[in-house]
Amino acid sequence: MNPILLIDFGSTFTKITAVDTDAAELLGTGESFTTVQSDINDGLKAALAELTRKIGRVEFVRQYACSSAAGGLRMVTAGLVPELTAEAAKQASLGAGAKVVKVYAYHLTEADLMEIESLHPDIFLLTGGIDGGNQECILHNAAVLARIKKEFPIIIAGNRSCADQCAEILAGREVYRCENVMPRFNQINIEPVQNKIRDVFLQRIIRAKGLSKASNLISGIVMPTPAAMLAALKLLADGCAGEDGIGELLGIDLGGATTDVYSIAQGMPDQVNTVMKGLIEPYAKRTVEGDIGMRYSVHGIVGAAGIEKVSKMAGLSEERALHLIDYLAQNVDVLPQNAELETLDHVLAALAVEIAVTRHVGKIEQTYTPVGLTYIQQGKDLRRIRQIVITGGAMIHARDPFDIAARALYDQSQPMSLKPYSANILLDKNYILAAMGLLSQSYPAVAQKIMKKELLRNGN
Repeated sequence: MNPILLIDFGSTFTKITAVDTDAAELLGTGESFTTVQSDINDGLKAALAELTRKIGRVEFVRQYACSSAAGGLRMVTAGLVPELTAEAAKQASLGAGAKVVKVYAYHLTEADLMEIESLHPDIFLLTGGIDGGNQECILHNAAVLARIKKEFPIIIAGNRSCADQCAEILAGREVYRCENVMPRFNQINIEPVQNKIRDVFLQRIIRAKGLSKASNLISGIVMPTPAAMLAALKLLADGCAGEDGIGELLGIDLGGATTDVYSIAQGMPDQVNTVMKGLIEPYAKRTVEGDIGMRYSVHGIVGAAGIEKVSKMAGLSEERALHLIDYLAQNVDVLPQNAELETLDHVLAALAVEIAVTRHVGKIEQTYTPVGLTYIQQGKDLRRIRQIVITGGAMIHARDPFDIAARALYDQSQPMSLKPYSANILLDKNYILAAMGLLSQSYPAVAQKIMKKELLRNGN
């Protein structure tokens, strides 16, 4: 037996997962409220006590952790053109597991300077210009950042022709150099930036958020939780040496404050009369809907879907639905105690999935050219994906999570949306995906075996 403990310090709950890597088995799970505001060890010890009651006392060989506590990894990015370098910077940050609180394009202004100070970013990603291209914008923005009073790390990942000059302008601040996120037009290069973000997260952010208090109980905080989720889903899709993957997939993590959607897929056009528009998106993509969540952001669901639709689906009057929604927003830890709330929760979850996935996937439009009908695709085409993985407390505790997840599928009322036509739905019933992303850093084959065993067991 080779027992390893995997810890996820979440904003609300600290979740722990115990595995035996020799047998590739899940031993058990536990959770407790995260106590980062006092001593994060308290929440961890409470979760360990719950795990011990389930599986008995175990001496763990290693303990690894990921974290989204204390607001997660908050990033601000700046690029030249919104659809190009600014978008590439955003994709790099999201893929690294960050919460992108603001994206700037073109020249930063005095108003932007004051806003950046108020946002308190953990990291600022400065990009702009392809290699050998525009220099003026990124140099201007570096000069603006040099005047900001707040201290935070700045990663320079723009036009290599002036990266040294940007670093000189920012002398005296904590600055890191990295390869350009867009070295050539419409070609993204985000992996080097993601690695640097992870390095800075490990070196600096953990200490700043007080997470180092748990260092006596764990071997190391390896990555932000969303990065662990992305690593798990990529492994599940692609496989590794000795363990096949299950193929391209869509992942949905429905939380109380945000809804994260992941796609591990190329998503390129498969018809000769379809052309791509805009930035080619990364194979492993993550989007975060900060306004869509089951408690903290429940009003965002209503704002996007409309109270008329919510109340009709829930079989409630608009007045009653709004009253209950206000109650959920004010009592973020409440679980449905009756049929009325359970039905409303189900409707809200279904709509959150529908909205978040619609925003994540690409879309297509028709146009006529001299050679006939042509389709223009923007974003990923996920219509032929055959696997959807669902996780998050609202999914795991729902009465019918598969019905909720079905809202991720293609809808004839939105014919231009490139959502999956049909798919097998796999439920992360024991909330192990982030833990498997952690485990995959040292034991990829074991993590893959456990995921396939647990997820396929709970498949629709």
